[in-house]
Amino acid sequence: MTVQKTRVVSLPNEQMLSFFRGMLRIRRAEERIGELVQSREVRTPCHLSIGQEAIPVGICAALKPADTVWGGHRSHGHYLAKGGDLNAMMAEVFGKATGCARGRGGSMHLVAPAQGVFGTVPLVAATIPLAVGAGLSAKLQGTGQVAVAFFGDGATDEGHFHESLNLAALYRLPVLFVCENNLYSTHLTLKERRVKDNIVESATLHGMAGVVLDGNDVVAVYQAAQQAVHRAETGEGPTLLECRTYRWRGHVGPAADLEVGEDRRRELDEWRRRDPIEQCRDLLSAGGLSAARLAEVSAEATEEIEAAVRFARQSPDPDESQLLHHVYAARSGC
Repeated sequence: MTVQKTRVVSLPNEQMLSFFRGMLRIRRAEERIGELVQSREVRTPCHLSIGQEAIPVGICAALKPADTVWGGHRSHGHYLAKGGDLNAMMAEVFGKATGCARGRGGSMHLVAPAQGVFGTVPLVAATIPLAVGAGLSAKLQGTGQVAVAFFGDGATDEGHFHESLNLAALYRLPVLFVCENNLYSTHLTLKERRVKDNIVESATLHGMAGVVLDGNDVVAVYQAAQQAVHRAETGEGPTLLECRTYRWRGHVGPAADLEVGEDRRRELDEWRRRDPIEQCRDLLSAGGLSAARLAEVSAEATEEIEAAVRFARQSPDPDESQLLHHVYAARSGC
């Protein structure tokens, strides 16, 4: 599979620093969550996206505040990159009443409606049609909003994926289909599930634009997202972006799953050398940003994460009297 090499010629250092800060924030948050899961202070199942941070940051940087994003079980990065509250996310991971879903959802059910995050859903491919519905609503109401579906390569094996691409292309809906292809679906590699490495060809088959890009290059992701958003906003319809990346941790939990597959250890070493955060750090250094400033940003991110953990620890547990709230529709007059 050939990865398209795209690069914005030059971006201001301040914008690159924003990318660096956003990716580092996601990385530090997930590393801390991994530690909390390992110590069993946090009991909710957590799926970590460490190594994939360039994709949510690059995509969300091209979106408007009113645009919507729809994620799955591995969506801490999507939530934070779209402006979700860090304290509320950490409290949700702890199952606290101050969590973004009031402690009801845990790591896999994050929500921030004011920032365009209307809920992440752990069922594979489930939020792809939801994003298409949001795109259809935006087109019918003329709101100018764009909807983004984030999903892994495993979701492309589901019927939802193809049905959604077909409907979005047919009605030229303002939708970005962002496949975070980390080459694994649970513990099966791409080559164990498909005869051909050809996910992006689904775009052509369904009559839409499609591109394969380096998902560890935040500038390339941002540039591709800008182009896709422009197509969506000007009535040219949806785009499929296949972002090639790799998750450093296992399918679920903090472990690296090195025992999974004969190539896992070799692959992980190779992809660690392509760390999206280090690539961004190198560009900033080449642009003249000092090592002291970069260290300061790193320290700020670490302290922000620790403050969020303290907030979560000090937050109250949900009251048992609220257990059945938001489960059944309330009848008026009862």
